[in-house]
Amino acid sequence: MSDPVTQDPVTQDPASRDLSIHDLVEDLARSLTPVRRLPGPGRRTLVWSGAVLTVGLLLVPMSDVSGLRARLGVPDLHWAALGAILTAIAAALAAFQSSVPGRSAAWSWLPLPPLVLWLGASGLGCLRGWLAPAANLAEPEEMRGCFVFLMGVSLPLSVLLVLMLRRACPLRPNLTAALGGLAAAAAAAALLVPFHPHDATATDLLVHLVAVLIVVGLNSLFGGRLLDRNAGPRGRPVTGSIRKAND
Repeated sequence: MSDPVTQDPVTQDPASRDLSIHDLVEDLARSLTPVRRLPGPGRRTLVWSGAVLTVGLLLVPMSDVSGLRARLGVPDLHWAALGAILTAIAAALAAFQSSVPGRSAAWSWLPLPPLVLWLGASGLGCLRGWLAPAANLAEPEEMRGCFVFLMGVSLPLSVLLVLMLRRACPLRPNLTAALGGLAAAAAAAALLVPFHPHDATATDLLVHLVAVLIVVGLNSLFGGRLLDRNAGPRGRPVTGSIRKAND
């Protein structure tokens, strides 16, 4: 008599067929490895913030601590620094929240209040002559250095954030990536404060805005593709390609 497992399913005895399917399911279950549950958005935000803090600690020996104390004595500068820090944390939390399927898109508005604080306080640099008559205005070389610093720090932080977000399954990959870009850019701006050799001006604010928009745009463009599980290697939807192949 032949083995029930190797018999034709049509001619196989129903009881034997059910038994073989049951054995197959058990074999598959035994070969599976447990999946480790992904930490919550709050915990992942803390991990990423810890990485940012580590970068800041590594940069401390190169910072101008005495100059930092003097600059933070001006109200708009320390409020701008606080706004940048809060924007980085809020945007990172919003990105991790949006990466969880089923979470509301309203989380994307979380960074808005600290972003307004950051930009509003930075914009007071236009009134530098009134707030600090002995203001140290920026030279073109210094503004170029600020731009390079913002881009050089934002991009690695963006890559780290995208890799952490990729472990989830964001249903709005471009939005999630854009929030990650905002978090990275704000964190870089906060890390720039100890190295900022001059007071804020309208031109300086424009340089910062351009850097932030570039980082957010790059994250939305490339990070969104990396986070999109339905996109192929060239960013085209896989499901659409399969559908065309079957037509």
